[in-house]
Amino acid sequence: MGQIYAILGDIHANIDALKAVLEDARARGATRFACVGDMVGYNAAPAECISIVRDELKCPVVCGNHDRYVSSNMSLTDFHPVAATVVEWTRQQLASDDLDWLRALPMQKPVMGFTLVHSTLDMPEHWGYVFDSLQASAHFVYQKTPICFHGHTHVPIVYEECALGALCLPPENFKIPVGKKFFVNVGSVGQPRDGDPRASYVLFDTGTRELRFRRVAYDIIKAQARIRAAGLPERCAARLVTGS
Repeated sequence: MGQIYAILGDIHANIDALKAVLEDARARGATRFACVGDMVGYNAAPAECISIVRDELKCPVVCGNHDRYVSSNMSLTDFHPVAATVVEWTRQQLASDDLDWLRALPMQKPVMGFTLVHSTLDMPEHWGYVFDSLQASAHFVYQKTPICFHGHTHVPIVYEECALGALCLPPENFKIPVGKKFFVNVGSVGQPRDGDPRASYVLFDTGTRELRFRRVAYDIIKAQARIRAAGLPERCAARLVTGS
């Protein structure tokens, strides 16, 4: 008998969205969780989100680019100014054990017949964005499991390996066929960018191989209030409403 996993990603310190997603996932039978990285950045509750993922869920997690930058002294010159501002703020909010935990996260991780990565398996440390089939093609050479979950773009989508490289599919519920490989972006819990402001995540049944995309409404006004109270850039609050 399989397990129902809730695959989360790009939580980005949005505690209100995270709690709503966990409630929705558990109501739909999820008993296991996994995370494709970026617990921190953009929103105002980084320590709280780390605590839930690390201490409550105790789930497999991989490192995202914001996790890496927050937990290191890496230069932020290649970051968008808004993102860089929040990274610097987040560094001051986290305790040493939180930073140590982020710093120790692996770049990729196999779990129960699937794999987790934040960006791609070919060069995960380069944080490449996958927006089309061509960009997904290089990844499949390195994917050994039938399904690999990732995030980074904040846009849910599916790529299927094919003879020409990769086929782009919409984020719809389906069953993973035997002998096929899929690269699945789970979207973002904390800052969706596909025009839908609701939190995004995926349910995966390891027994039936069924994949379900979920969108969950949460208290955006409350999340915005946290951002403003922390003195973070207004852009971080404004984009939550538009999902962009």
